[in-house]
Amino acid sequence: MSHNAYYEIYLHIVWRTKGGVRILRGPIETAVHEFLLRRIMSTDGTYIDAVGGTDDHIHIAAHVAPTVQIAKWIGDLKGASSHHVNTEVAKEKLLYWQNGYGVVSFGKKNLQFVIDYIANQRQHHAGEGVIDRLEWCSSDSWVNPGNENPA
Repeated sequence: MSHNAYYEIYLHIVWRTKGGVRILRGPIETAVHEFLLRRIMSTDGTYIDAVGGTDDHIHIAAHVAPTVQIAKWIGDLKGASSHHVNTEVAKEKLLYWQNGYGVVSFGKKNLQFVIDYIANQRQHHAGEGVIDRLEWCSSDSWVNPGNENPA
């Protein structure tokens, strides 16, 4: 990539556990979040802004260089994090991710809003209200069942 390139590519990423299994709590949640933070910080061209979620899904805010292949990068994060939990933390096959994910781009001026949204995931899902656009995972997986799918 040219050193003369200017870019602002901010992404909000969300994916959920396979079958909506509520496993992301306590030491498993901590291990997943810490692993994702380290993995993103050590990947060339990716910069972490926030990691959070609830018992059954992950939210990430990050900004990336234009050289990052987003689908490949997200696949790596999902695969490596479940492998880490299953082999190093739980020592059993415990964590599986769904097929698919959601990714939404946003402007730098909305970065703090997205960080705050991620930080308050449990409150949003407990009744304060979710933002459909930031919860959509894939054509067959919506992280807030009971609400209508976003248009």
